[in-house]
Amino acid sequence: MRKRHALALALAGATTVSALAATAPATAAAPAKTPARGHCPQLSKSIPWYGDNRAKLQKMIDERGLCGHPSPGPEGRPVAAFDWDNTVVKNDISDATLAWALQHDKILRPKSWRDTSPWLTKAADRALTTACGTTVPAGHPLPTAENTACTDEIMEIRGEGRTMSGAPAFAGDWNHRRTVPQYAWVPQLFAGLTPAALTSYARQARARNLAAPVGTEQTVGTHTMAGYIRYYDQQKDLIRTLKAAGFDVYIVSASSETVAAAWSGGVGVDRAHTIGIRSTVRDGRFTTGIRGCGDVKDGRGEAIPYIDGKRCWINQEIFKIKGAEAWRKQDPAHRIALGGGDADTDVTFVGDATGAHLAINRNKSELMCRGYDNADGRWVVNPMFIDPLPRKPGGYPCATKGYTNTDGAPGPVRRPDGTVVPDQRDRVHG
Repeated sequence: MRKRHALALALAGATTVSALAATAPATAAAPAKTPARGHCPQLSKSIPWYGDNRAKLQKMIDERGLCGHPSPGPEGRPVAAFDWDNTVVKNDISDATLAWALQHDKILRPKSWRDTSPWLTKAADRALTTACGTTVPAGHPLPTAENTACTDEIMEIRGEGRTMSGAPAFAGDWNHRRTVPQYAWVPQLFAGLTPAALTSYARQARARNLAAPVGTEQTVGTHTMAGYIRYYDQQKDLIRTLKAAGFDVYIVSASSETVAAAWSGGVGVDRAHTIGIRSTVRDGRFTTGIRGCGDVKDGRGEAIPYIDGKRCWINQEIFKIKGAEAWRKQDPAHRIALGGGDADTDVTFVGDATGAHLAINRNKSELMCRGYDNADGRWVVNPMFIDPLPRKPGGYPCATKGYTNTDGAPGPVRRPDGTVVPDQRDRVHG
């Protein structure tokens, strides 16, 4: 499989850092008979993109896909990878599924709340035990539809990483570029369910959120949150065009893989091309264990698809790179051609792309610092397609605290050559 993208390596060696803005595609590795541009799979001109972003993406598709290489062979197909929440869809499928489960009494009481996460604090354990009670036997559904206090504690810990009284819900040591406990905690809350049951709940949440009008809000406990989700027309069309042009298209999400797979078919991506947090299964039911990546063994969520973890999962699952090497940036032949994301959780794999880095602007500092700095000339920054954010006041603190270090401390964003990215103003917004 390390031969998979020998063609991409040849292309990378033949193109300059400003290839995305160039007027002609690289031809060093192109076959003699290249289809006329008019016959290349085309992005729809009736679906709006910001500025000239459609043209930039179309150029990359023409250069890297079947139009530039009609017979790339089974090992030569370029790869595109997308984050899911707020990249391919508007709003968050983990939150939607958890909300539906809480409103329908589908969360099973753990024997001990401390069992759900190795980083859960004693304060969070006490808050959950007090609010949710102990009268329901372990392994049975909690009455969260009626028990507002229990639902509120779960929602506050998931959303804010703290209890309703304000105490930290997670503490301890973890690599802040490989995991975040409250993301891992959602699939851990589904422990005891069968994969089929969770798939059913995710699909029912999907149906409800797709049917709700844009702008709908819902109340979960006393928490107010988005009550609708939409597939972005632009991303559906981009994925359709990429597939028609011969790309392998993957979803790489920090949601439960089972939940993500219940949604990804809506853009033509099957389960085999959907990567998410993988819970371990015992006796046909999910546990609180989570599969590891690279040289990180299966555990409790130490290496989920999150920041550098998304690179590891892409390298391991798509390019079949094993062990510690999966955490490292690979040569161009073993990297994706297109990466799309909306947040700092996506910045590493989006930055690894050799053809185009698609950044959906949600005012996330490291992603936007790199997008606006545009060091290799291949960044494509676009406002959110539904309800885009206004200009971020004051811009992004790239030179001082735009980067998250492994211990969680902020630092300067640096280019591959080590130079510091200067602060950037917000230029592409609603």
